[in-house]
Amino acid sequence: MEDCIFCRIAAGEIPANIVYQDDRIIAFRDINPVSPTHLQIIPRKHIVTVADVSDADLPIIGEMVKVANRLAMSEGVAEKGYRLVINCGKESGQEVPHLHLHLLAGRRLGRMG
Repeated sequence: MEDCIFCRIAAGEIPANIVYQDDRIIAFRDINPVSPTHLQIIPRKHIVTVADVSDADLPIIGEMVKVANRLAMSEGVAEKGYRLVINCGKESGQEVPHLHLHLLAGRRLGRMG
């Protein structure tokens, strides 16, 4: 999607502080972090929301979590704890219409729910 900011980051058209990339996944630091460690983990394939994940796309979710776990270790936040969040749709807070997993850590995070 040529107008998707995350697709453009994945394509190298928009600079980002990339912390991981392979042929299917890219991860970068959020430009407006809500915690000391705030990473975005995205598939290179454009998928609008988690609700749009097809059966064929299911492995990418596992890969995203695996990358998030590795990044938590390399960022030094795995032992104390971290949060993984996927928002789905505007009312959930999803601002970019491209599936993304937030890795949040580095401070005590409030309870959810």
